[in-house]
Amino acid sequence: MKKTLLATALLAVTAAAAQAQSPSFGIKAGASLTNMVGDGTTGFDYKNKFGFHGGFVANLPLSDVFSIQPELLYSMKGYKISGVDPFGDLDNRRETLHYIDVPVLARINAGGLFFEAGPQFGYLVATKFTRDGNANYPAGSSNNRDSYKAIDFGYAAGLGYQLPAGPGIGLRYNGGFKNVQEYYNGRGVRNSAFQLYLTYMLGGK
Repeated sequence: MKKTLLATALLAVTAAAAQAQSPSFGIKAGASLTNMVGDGTTGFDYKNKFGFHGGFVANLPLSDVFSIQPELLYSMKGYKISGVDPFGDLDNRRETLHYIDVPVLARINAGGLFFEAGPQFGYLVATKFTRDGNANYPAGSSNNRDSYKAIDFGYAAGLGYQLPAGPGIGLRYNGGFKNVQEYYNGRGVRNSAFQLYLTYMLGGK
C-alpha cells in the first residue's frame, strides 16, 4: 500500500513538472526613485533621488501559475537633502549608494500578468557623497562607505506583465528591514526604492 501511494505521488509530481513551463533567462533594466525612511529622517528634509538598476534574471517555473525568480542586479540608491546652513545659505547634499542586490521572489503568473514578492539581500560596493558649494562651504565629493553597513536585508514586491519569451514590463518596491546607517539611541535610516523596468526573456514555452 505504501509503495502504491509513493508511486502515485511520484507520478503526480512528474506530470505536474511536465505541464509546467520550462525555465527562462533574461536581462532587465530601468529607472529607480529612491530615498531613506526611518526614525533617523526626523528633522531632515530627505528628498527622492533618481537612479538606475539592471542585471540578470532567471525564472524557474514550478507550475503554470507559480515560479521562483532569482535575480542578480546592480542598484543605484540614495537620497538628496536640501536645507539651510547655520549662516542662512542654501545647503544641497546628495548621497549615492551602489549595491549588488540579490532578490529571490515567489511569482504568481496569470496569463502574462504577474505578482511577485520575496526577500532581497544587498551588498554595498561604493558610495559617493556630494555637496553643492555656497558662500560658506566649497563644493566637493567624497567616498564615505565606512559610515554605512555593508550588508542590507529587505524585501521586494511588485507586479507587471511578461511574455513567456520576449519583452516585459514591471513595477516593484524595495524596502529595507534593517538600518543601513545608525546614529544614536537606535535611530537610523533604511533604504526605500521604487523601480520601473523593462525585461527581455529567452526560453520558456
